[in-house]
Amino acid sequence: MKIRSKISNPRHKGEGHRNRLRNKFLDSGLSGFHDYEVIELLLTIATPRKDCKESAKAALRRFKNLQGVLEASPKELNEIKGIGPKNLFGVKLIKAVADRYLEKRLIRKDPINSSKELFDYLYISIRDKSRECFKTIFLDAKNRVIATETLFEGTLNASSVYSREVIIAALNHHAAALIFAHNHPSGDPKPSEDDISITRRLIFACRVMGITVHEHLIIGENKYFSFADQGFISRMNREFDRQNINYT
Repeated sequence: MKIRSKISNPRHKGEGHRNRLRNKFLDSGLSGFHDYEVIELLLTIATPRKDCKESAKAALRRFKNLQGVLEASPKELNEIKGIGPKNLFGVKLIKAVADRYLEKRLIRKDPINSSKELFDYLYISIRDKSRECFKTIFLDAKNRVIATETLFEGTLNASSVYSREVIIAALNHHAAALIFAHNHPSGDPKPSEDDISITRRLIFACRVMGITVHEHLIIGENKYFSFADQGFISRMNREFDRQNINYT
């Protein structure tokens, strides 16, 4: 007669700590959490039986801050000891969900009157990109957001941002007005000569098509530059009007 012994599976190392983190979040949100604990919590989503604390701390050391970890590519995250294709799922998921949530909050709202929400969305979605990213927000005749779209990525200069593609995208969305935004990975939002040239060219092209440009924001580290606030948009519109008068 064979006797079967029942051996219970031992609790994995850190299981109690993980449960405490989850309960802490459910009780009071992220208040009081260290950044590495937030990363650790995200790593546990797809990692049922593994201690993720040291991997979370290593990721924070490598990418400097929570934003850096969220913006890191899967390839870069895979280079961290203890992080693999499976357990980075939570990190990438939460970033995508946050982007979608903020974008949906803007839809059908007037960003001219909801500038804080507009900046919140742009700041989260493009501020930490390691490459420059040119985003266009399409508005209807009542200045409500129809859609947002990233049209260009890479080094943005006068020869890499095409007015024709912007106009085609605006017509496809049946947009009456546009807002442009791009990031400066350096963190300094001061506009370059190329930034000014691109803005002027886009405003002129849109005016020809009867499309209004309300704003061009450059997003830096915890700050931004507004072409509208600094008078560039109105000045460029006056330039267009003067040229148009001379041609008629």
